[in-house]
Amino acid sequence: ADRILDRRVKIRFNADTNMALPWRFAAVQDSVTIRVGEQVLAFYEAQSNAEVPVVGTATFNVTPAKAGQYFNKIDCFCFTEQTLDPGQRVDLPVQFFIDPAIAEDRNLDDVKTITLSYTFFRAPERNAEKLPRAAKAPGFDVTLTTNPTNNDGKNGYGRTR
Repeated sequence: ADRILDRRVKIRFNADTNMALPWRFAAVQDSVTIRVGEQVLAFYEAQSNAEVPVVGTATFNVTPAKAGQYFNKIDCFCFTEQTLDPGQRVDLPVQFFIDPAIAEDRNLDDVKTITLSYTFFRAPERNAEKLPRAAKAPGFDVTLTTNPTNNDGKNGYGRTR
């Protein structure tokens, strides 16, 4: 922001996790009181309780809704998906400011507290990314096949010798 005002606003931090995502997700701080226009860095943290790597994506909400247009995120973990390995814990930063234009909006004179809420969801599986890929040479059609037989001609499924 170009200017910092004397007006102060309390920013509350909320964290929720969709039940399909085996993570613990929480705000590191409950709240901060900032000056309008001041850039602030806050942190959330996430820890995976899964036994395999899991990708999560966060959505956010600002309340009251009328303050949302003045809440500007400069950098946020919510801009990209997050991948956590089993048991991994990470700090997730969000850098933001309240636009000084809020002071000129009489409809927001009563806003003393703004809540920033995030909900983490399990990212959709990308089955297509897990499929094997073959490079195509010009003029050739390549098809991948799986042959479930051993060299001895017997079915390759089942016990390993």
